[in-house]
Amino acid sequence: MPYTYEYPRPAVTADVVLFAMRDGDLAVLLIKRKHAPFRGAWALPGGFVNPDEPLVHAAFRELAEETGIRSGIVLDQLGAYGDPGRDPRAHTVTIAFYSFLVVAPQPVPGDDAASAAWHELRALPRLAFDHAKIIAHARSQLVARLIEHPDTLQFPARFTLPELQSVYEAVTGRPLKPRSFRAKLVSRGLVEPIRSDRKSKRGAVQLYRFKSPGRLDLSRESS
Repeated sequence: MPYTYEYPRPAVTADVVLFAMRDGDLAVLLIKRKHAPFRGAWALPGGFVNPDEPLVHAAFRELAEETGIRSGIVLDQLGAYGDPGRDPRAHTVTIAFYSFLVVAPQPVPGDDAASAAWHELRALPRLAFDHAKIIAHARSQLVARLIEHPDTLQFPARFTLPELQSVYEAVTGRPLKPRSFRAKLVSRGLVEPIRSDRKSKRGAVQLYRFKSPGRLDLSRESS
């Protein structure tokens, strides 16, 4: 067969770091492994890439097979992880993808997953492989996107400023001064008020939407 070479061929997997808001905290979706290695341990949804399968297709497929989540997700490639020894079965390179949802869908375990559940980042269980390292990298990328390009994340079309602030606080892990935070959002033109039919006990609730891309400087926002 032409163009074949006698070189070792590492296995290739695709893993998904899916973040979401849960009760005001940032959480990540994990599955409990059904088989060895790391049987019974928590891990990211993922698995081996099939022959001639695009990487992102493998990530979507594994996410659907192991958690039942099949729609409403936009995956961005995070990076490649292939340190020797990260997988006791063989030299395995994984391509990780990540995404963020404000509203967390209910997972349904399947395939190689004995269970699937959301876990708060501040109280993660011991993880299989090098998934703790991958999650930490994904969170740093999420923080950078939230500050530099918040309009590229999957926010609802309409939101209140307190709702948006709770996301910033959960993702960055920092408390923010409400008045200063909201003033910067409006003065920078990142958000704009829109007509609202939402009401509370105090009356009409003002809703906003993202207006234009831009960086939100949070360097002096901690309360």
